[in-house]
Amino acid sequence: MKKTGAQIVVDALIREKIDVVFGYPGGVVLPLFDALYDAEKVKVILTRHEQAAAHAADGYARATGKVGVCIATSGPGATNLVTGIATAYLDSVPVVAITGQVATPILGTDAFQEADVVGITRPITKHNFLVKDVAELPGMIKQAFHIASTGRPGPVLIDVPKDVSVGMVDNYEYPSKVDMRSYRPNTVGHIRQIRKAADAMADAKKPLIYAGGGIIISGAHRELLELAEKTNIPVTTTLMGLGGFPGNHKLFVGMPGMHGSKAANFALQQTDLIVSVGARFDDRVTGHVASFAPNAKIIHMDIDPAAISKIISVDIPVVGDAKNVLAQLNKEVRPRRANGWNKTVAGWKGKKLFDYQPSKTEIKPQAVVEAVYRATKGKAIITTEVGQNQMWASHYYVFTKPRTLLTSGGLGTMGYGMPAAMGAALAIKDRPVIDIAGDGSIQMNIQELATISLNRIPVKVVILNNSYLGMVRQWQEMFFNRRYSSSCLRDGVLCDECKGPGKCKHVYIPDFIALAKAYDIEAFRATKPSEVDAVLKKGLAVKGPALMEFMVSKEENVFPMVPAGKPIDQIVEGQ
Repeated sequence: MKKTGAQIVVDALIREKIDVVFGYPGGVVLPLFDALYDAEKVKVILTRHEQAAAHAADGYARATGKVGVCIATSGPGATNLVTGIATAYLDSVPVVAITGQVATPILGTDAFQEADVVGITRPITKHNFLVKDVAELPGMIKQAFHIASTGRPGPVLIDVPKDVSVGMVDNYEYPSKVDMRSYRPNTVGHIRQIRKAADAMADAKKPLIYAGGGIIISGAHRELLELAEKTNIPVTTTLMGLGGFPGNHKLFVGMPGMHGSKAANFALQQTDLIVSVGARFDDRVTGHVASFAPNAKIIHMDIDPAAISKIISVDIPVVGDAKNVLAQLNKEVRPRRANGWNKTVAGWKGKKLFDYQPSKTEIKPQAVVEAVYRATKGKAIITTEVGQNQMWASHYYVFTKPRTLLTSGGLGTMGYGMPAAMGAALAIKDRPVIDIAGDGSIQMNIQELATISLNRIPVKVVILNNSYLGMVRQWQEMFFNRRYSSSCLRDGVLCDECKGPGKCKHVYIPDFIALAKAYDIEAFRATKPSEVDAVLKKGLAVKGPALMEFMVSKEENVFPMVPAGKPIDQIVEGQ
């Protein structure tokens, strides 16, 4: 069967069961968009920026567990994908990015819109390909989807020169399977190591399960629940692991780290055994590494052998897929009764993992998140931007199911939430999808309101407007003597002398309500606590997209907080 390179790409997408792709056309990638014009089985969503296309593919992947796909042209189109690719890489998200490239005869000549995207993205992709012969294209695409979705998932980039996309293959066949000698991830744990782990759990007096995003990626949430209930071991999950264990379960002690719960942080510092599964001990969790879990023996279960003992020395390593390893471990562990350790941890947990001071005069951002939880009955998919809004969402929305919190954990990418919500909403039709945003981060990809509007994607945007880059301002308050340098979003040449938060008389720019209406999106604003529930009710009732803005306390901070570089039990609970 004769096909051009562009037709091969489209056929491959169909065979890989990709039903939607996100992208932006341009010169050298036009042959591919032309082929997509006739592809009834693949919906193309034209984003308004390539970064948003990458985040939308990422959100689609996180919500479904399938591979997300984004497409961009060469040069600036490809480089605009970089932030989204890096976001997916650090959070282990399966994305295939397809970029156009200048024709092979002029590669390396600094041709118009040429950039070495393979070189640029090598540190932030699991693998990447530069296709120099159209005959190689089918095999490379098959390998790309296989690499992206297996082992520790991650983004893979395929760079397709224009002469490859228009070149012809006479006897086209798409491979039915992949056999790569150099890439064969180990998915089943070694039984001796698993038995060692079971013995260590039986001997421990103060064990703690520390679970990460690997639980969600592998679909191991049921196996984790079985392990915790069989052994009565308290569970803490990372930000990326929220929803991998029911947030309303009696054994759940919240997420750990810089903005973690007191219960999780104290438990990590006093435990004698950490059972880590699908987590990587990143710096936001460990704090001062030398002081982390000083009395703990550590079991580390991870599909990526490079992650084990990378940051924290491990006593019992187990390499394998979390779902398989936990299933094996559940057969080996012995039942354990709750003891004094459980009582101690429950005491740290108290009635609430997180708390704040309510107000009758100001809208508290935490109260807005709680209201979103009540209004959706905990059944929404929540995406977030990055900063205070992200932490408040993780604290006050109770996640009980996997793939219901989509957030940029490793890279901390402002502007992630709204395009990720687009991807999730196009994939998941039976749940509301809500982006909890800050007024600063939402403006990083605000142009995607056009994409949401024109495609009637039912994303609900909740903006917590405090007129600041909130987390930056919080650090400036706590560590820079309230010198609010470049963190006030009302600041400009009209500011002669700053009188501080709450005293500024300048009009906020932009007017988010007017802006949303300019994009033909219904919008609502709350300025006092009594209006919060009514605004949410109106916004969530809209059948298509909607924007809801809440004018929240300007100097509200995220607590608890562990100052950077300090041991995680040195907690600041408020000031």
